[in-house]
Amino acid sequence: MEKIPVDYRKESILVVDDDPSVMTVTEELLRALGFGAASASSGAEALRRLEAERYSFLLVDMKMPEIDGLELINQARESFLDISIIAMTAYADEYNYVDIITAGASDFIKKPVDLQELEAKIVRIIKERDLKKELSRLSITDPLTSVYNRRHFFSRLKEEMVRANRQKHPLSLILVDLDNFKEYNDAHGHLAGDELLRNVARLITKSIRQGVDSVFRYGGDEFAVILIDAELSAAEEIGRRIREAFQQDVKITGTTGCAKYSEGMAVNDFLSEADRVLYAAKTGKRGVILERVLQ
Repeated sequence: MEKIPVDYRKESILVVDDDPSVMTVTEELLRALGFGAASASSGAEALRRLEAERYSFLLVDMKMPEIDGLELINQARESFLDISIIAMTAYADEYNYVDIITAGASDFIKKPVDLQELEAKIVRIIKERDLKKELSRLSITDPLTSVYNRRHFFSRLKEEMVRANRQKHPLSLILVDLDNFKEYNDAHGHLAGDELLRNVARLITKSIRQGVDSVFRYGGDEFAVILIDAELSAAEEIGRRIREAFQQDVKITGTTGCAKYSEGMAVNDFLSEADRVLYAAKTGKRGVILERVLQ
């Protein structure tokens, strides 16, 4: 398996311990290793800091007054799903390892903390976390075009329809279909066809709002775009930009079909409306001269 590099500078660790000397020394040692580090002297202060700043790790002393380590782990795991937690204590006999892991900690270390052991545990957790993220990313990504795949499209569309209902904001959808793609493949070969699809995905991605809208490979030469908080007129304008980008950059024409979500609409109805508009536009293009695509 390919070695996963670990960049300590990207990690920020919050040390929580009611013993000031332990807290300060642990924070300084983590900083010396290259980690970002901060500290809190109580569970309540730790929760406040977690609300105010983003941390990738929580290093928690188990035996603290008021909010003890186990309760802090429970609350942190419930509110901050992405954080990794390591419990530490000098009273190992008082805490059951299974209970600590069940509460949401990723690992456990005895005090006084051995720095090399702590570093090894942190690195292991980082590698497992990053591998899990990469596997998750690959599971929702189309391997040819690197945009989201069809399975993730249906999942996201359902989520956004629920959110649009709840928040009462507009939601629009664009279906994109390349014109005469089979003929292009036959004339230029499948490798050229694959390169065309990659370029098409890139052009669609450039035409939408980054970090807001999403592009999906819906079928062989079909793509879909989910537009958040966008009226039908905005979808139609983006569809126009996409078609122009195709003609200017990859010398091929494309057809788009846009639809706006209506409250109570089923997924299939939403898709059918966009597909109906796409088909009507496609039918009107039947007179397009094929040589324009093949040149």
